[in-house]
Amino acid sequence: MSLTYEDRRMTILNHLEMEGKVQVHHLSEMLNVSTETVRRDLDRLEKEGKLRKVYGGAVKMRMELVEPPFLKRTQMMKSEKTAIGKLAASLVQDGETIMLDNGTTTIEILPYLKDRLSVTLITHSVPILNLAMETFRGRIIFAGGEVNVEYQAATGSLTDQMLDQFKVNKAFISVGGISLVDGITDFHLAEAIISRKMMQRAEESILVADHSKFGMSTFAKVSKLEEISMLITDPGCSKEWIDKIEALGIEVLISDK
Repeated sequence: MSLTYEDRRMTILNHLEMEGKVQVHHLSEMLNVSTETVRRDLDRLEKEGKLRKVYGGAVKMRMELVEPPFLKRTQMMKSEKTAIGKLAASLVQDGETIMLDNGTTTIEILPYLKDRLSVTLITHSVPILNLAMETFRGRIIFAGGEVNVEYQAATGSLTDQMLDQFKVNKAFISVGGISLVDGITDFHLAEAIISRKMMQRAEESILVADHSKFGMSTFAKVSKLEEISMLITDPGCSKEWIDKIEALGIEVLISDK
């Protein structure tokens, strides 16, 4: 019995969600239909705005080709990021040293650490530094260097060299995209390099990401998925994604909302 277009559509979109791209010949074999049928299906899905055709197949549509400004991003998925931040903060033990990279999810961890006098915070993020100076009562170390006004963070060789001086308990890493093929990615190469260095200097690397980041690939690679210790996300993350992540040996924690 041949599959209907709706059945094929669902299969194609599910595959695209997990892999970030699909190939005509692979879909033809998987769906047991001709390559011409697959190409017609991809044409229809492109017109629906679900994908973008490329040579030999299709890729997932990117809702944002460039990263929105920091202030705008703080309002996107706000409740999910707040819940993720609260859960992440609960993992920090008294006496620990942590690193927070420059993200609108990592900044949501800080309000839940404000009275933790024995915690040391290291960051290269100017918004996190500013909030920490207002509310955080533990020790603050700014990994300085040249401050990039667009990113609102210190980046470059000086920041990288300073981070080399530390060994910390936990690094909390934000993300531009999460893909089974491309791993963890960011919009900016300079920030990806700093996030990667933080992971290298930490005993545990904890990825904090709301469900909208899954199946996305952005410009610069941070690391392979297997290089993180734990993922904290929200209930909007699909069971299929959770199963895939856990199959890599990564612990997954789901926030309350």
